[in-house]
Amino acid sequence: MAEGVKLICTDCGQANRVPLDKLTAGPKCGTCGAKLADGRVGTLDMATLTKAVKTDDLPMLIDFWAPWCGPCRMMAPEFAKAAKTLAPHARLAKINTEDHPEASQRFGIRGIPLLILFHKGREVARLPGARPAAEIERFVREHVALAA
Repeated sequence: MAEGVKLICTDCGQANRVPLDKLTAGPKCGTCGAKLADGRVGTLDMATLTKAVKTDDLPMLIDFWAPWCGPCRMMAPEFAKAAKTLAPHARLAKINTEDHPEASQRFGIRGIPLLILFHKGREVARLPGARPAAEIERFVREHVALAA
């Protein structure tokens, strides 16, 4: 049997196991059918964030943002570009700190936008402020080894 990775669906929160050799073939959630590693930016709630951070085998970069934040809105297209470039070897998602204020408290967030990179169940690194796609990609590659 092929070696697999665990991925949490950002749409429904269900755990999925995907064979490594199928990661580039557009795997879908077994429960809701959403694509799991297609380069789109997922939108998380606190329960899904907690589950994904603990369970995902791929690096996951989370953008902590709010709709009223100008730099957050300015960075959104750059974050989406980085997500497409890093897929399927890393996943990018967002959590709205206005809708989920407990995220700010739990992760000690003092300012947004803030990118936090998680891998293998732990926080790896933080990057504050709005950044261009190339800098976001470089940040992920500097802190975790991505498959070719």
